Amino acid sequence: MNALLAKTGNDAVHPAARRLLEQLADTPAAPVRLVVVAPGGYGKTALLGALDRSYREAGIEATVVDDADQLDDDDLTRLTRLAAAKEGPLVVAHRPNPRAQALRALGETLLLPPLTVDEVGKLAKQLTGRTADASALHASTGGVPRLVERVVTAHLADFRAELAALDDNVLRYLIAAEAGAARNLDLLCSLLERTPDELPEVVDGARATGLLDAEDILLPAAAEAVRAYGPPARRLAVLQQLVEAQLTRGLPVLDLATSLLDAGSSGASAATAFATAAGEALPTDPKHAARLFEAAAEAGARDAATTTGWARAAALSGDLDTALRLGDGMLSGEDPEARAAGAEIAATVLAHRGELARTAELYRWAAATDNWSRQHAATTSSSAGGNGSAPAGTENPNAAATSRQDANHPTAANSPHSQASALPHGTNVVEAPSDPTAPAPTAYAPNGNASFSTSPQQNGESYRWVGPGAVDAFATIALVGTGQTTDGQAVATVPMPGVAPTLFTGAAARTASGIVESVFGCGTEALPTLVGAAAMLEPAVGGAPLPDSPAALAALAGLHAGELALAESVLERALASSVGGDLLATRHRLLLGWVAMTGGHLAAATEHRDAVAGTKLEARDELFFATLELGLARRASDLVGLQQSWERAYQASMRQQVDLFTLLPLGELAIAAARTGAHAKLSRRLERAHAMLDRLGNPALWTVSLCWHELHAAITTEDRVTAERQLAALNRFADCGRYPAALARAAGCWLAVLSGTFDPGEISAAAAELHELDLCWDAARLAGQAAIRTSDRKAMVQLLEAARQFQGTTGRLESSTPAPGAATGLSALSERELEVARLVVDGLTYKQAGSKLFISGKTVEHHMARIRGKLGAADRRELLATLRELLAKPTVH
Repeated sequence: MNALLAKTGNDAVHPAARRLLEQLADTPAAPVRLVVVAPGGYGKTALLGALDRSYREAGIEATVVDDADQLDDDDLTRLTRLAAAKEGPLVVAHRPNPRAQALRALGETLLLPPLTVDEVGKLAKQLTGRTADASALHASTGGVPRLVERVVTAHLADFRAELAALDDNVLRYLIAAEAGAARNLDLLCSLLERTPDELPEVVDGARATGLLDAEDILLPAAAEAVRAYGPPARRLAVLQQLVEAQLTRGLPVLDLATSLLDAGSSGASAATAFATAAGEALPTDPKHAARLFEAAAEAGARDAATTTGWARAAALSGDLDTALRLGDGMLSGEDPEARAAGAEIAATVLAHRGELARTAELYRWAAATDNWSRQHAATTSSSAGGNGSAPAGTENPNAAATSRQDANHPTAANSPHSQASALPHGTNVVEAPSDPTAPAPTAYAPNGNASFSTSPQQNGESYRWVGPGAVDAFATIALVGTGQTTDGQAVATVPMPGVAPTLFTGAAARTASGIVESVFGCGTEALPTLVGAAAMLEPAVGGAPLPDSPAALAALAGLHAGELALAESVLERALASSVGGDLLATRHRLLLGWVAMTGGHLAAATEHRDAVAGTKLEARDELFFATLELGLARRASDLVGLQQSWERAYQASMRQQVDLFTLLPLGELAIAAARTGAHAKLSRRLERAHAMLDRLGNPALWTVSLCWHELHAAITTEDRVTAERQLAALNRFADCGRYPAALARAAGCWLAVLSGTFDPGEISAAAAELHELDLCWDAARLAGQAAIRTSDRKAMVQLLEAARQFQGTTGRLESSTPAPGAATGLSALSERELEVARLVVDGLTYKQAGSKLFISGKTVEHHMARIRGKLGAADRRELLATLRELLAKPTVH
């Protein structure tokens, strides 16, 4: 390498400068007249330093001027005269600047462009000795050599002094650009106190720093440098100015407030900005909204609107601990509206934590508060002559309520909008307080001691999650779900006076109507109502956190009614629409797993289970997850997995109160308990479930499935008395539709199979009907068990064939090994032998494999003996090793 190039410190040389130095290396005295133009950070100074050293060593008098754009008019005139008077080399470097255009006449212009992707990669390797992701590095730095160098060497902090030394207007522009305001002309003019015609001068100065791309957008690496190393006080002041300007104009502040988050801002202005930005983020990014609401609270905003917004964002993002803490703190406030909001928050959280009775109590308390507030406001307005203010001497409702029950303080029982009047006589229910201004019920745990101001909302904007339009509906759902009402009154689907008929309130009311309908008659009339409610809520993006979604309740009703396709469809739509946010996504996914498992599609059910495995689950979701695992193990004849899953599922059930919407997991637990010998542990919970159903009049829709599960539990324990009692119960509901009728017929066939005297034709017909209802696994099991219990060879063959057909159409749990093809050794095995081999290699015992294939364990043993002979294995160990190797080979097509 030539001496001149070596003296430059090769790593820092721009490729264009390198080419110039290579040309001048052999003729340093050549009369060069050169104007080098580039923004900051492109290596102009390094190039001029190399040329200056070269000229000095050669004894040549040369004029070398760096940062010529900073020359004043007099200096610029002198330089122009000097260039005209002398014939020696002249090298001038400057940043792009309109004032520097006169310098272009001094010589040939050399523009130093941004580095290409390849050049960025080469420079990074020269600096570090390692290969870097050139494309990503180029995207981050824009090919600016100084940025590349500081990024790969982790020296972005070197920008600290450079940023502090910038012109104040340029620095403020860069800070504004980092905050996302580079395209907002009005905002920039306000910040810089410039007219639109004067603004380009500042933008030119920012371009000259080399930190902007061709579109005048701050490069990502430069944005990081400005954010982390710009003067903190200046950055904070600029961001606050920007935010205040946006707030004054009533324009969005989300991006600006996000930048302000890390600046440590506080005070009323920052609090307002954070709260406003949080409201903007809430519909699409609840987690970010929660962070902004928290920042607003830390900055001083302790009003009920901010607290409720924070709780709402926390709940939608799945942080129920924070939501409950905030809601419980609001319950001790003085403003009735804020207290009702706190009750709604706590009620919603407790529904997810399996405390549906407590949820009902809190919703009813909030409803009573709403009723009292409306009627008290009306009375106050009337007594004041319609001027909206109470006359002097008006009695304090807080004091009045302690001594009497005013007509304007309705109880939940006599509230015109409450469902408490639906309670049957003698029902043991915790009453809502007759005086909503009295101390509110504690939400849940003693951690609700946070102190929050509960000043009324401003500008008439409600901060309630649910509000009067839906709180009664959610209370009704919880009351019915815990068996506390049997009244046939449906919830009104029209809004109350003064309540906007939003999609949310309409969906809540329709959902409550559907749940009420589900406990009367056959209950199937509720399905269209619930599905309609779910569809109504799909477009309502960013709605309030829900105790449960219409889609989940519709799916549960569909599972209980045998409408598996309908349940699957409504859940998939809810997931696609993000109904309920992260808070309900897990529930929808788990219920999809239950739908798949119920239909015998075990592989799909496993996928849904795995999609939420490892995440934090609330009590209700934990119950559905654990019992889904339990059900999958049972259907796969995995006794080891069944034993391992049992304890988790049992403990989950202990954390969840029995209610109408958890009967399916309870039924699965009952069967598993019978298989594991732990049936006595569940007896009390089953009694509570039946007591709840009794209070509701044993509604067909919800009772049939539990009876079906208990029948199978009794069959497992060979408890014929209980099995016959469940059969009688199923027969009572047989006239409520095809699904309960099919279960009743199948139940009769099961008892006949156990007795050993049955008609194979009836068994086949009953199993076929189950299969048509998508209960493929149940259909296959009934036919298979009948096949291995009959002594009629012809009937056995027919039933086995039916069982294989029914099971063959399911997505049953498959082995993780690939399907075998025509690989050497396996071609000699029959299809049945291949099925047996796969199951045994997967670790099933002969008995378990036989149960899967509806043959005896002894028959599996005979198959394995024939396989060993065909493969020439000396013993069982060698046979299994050979089979594993052969089955692991890819399929040959």
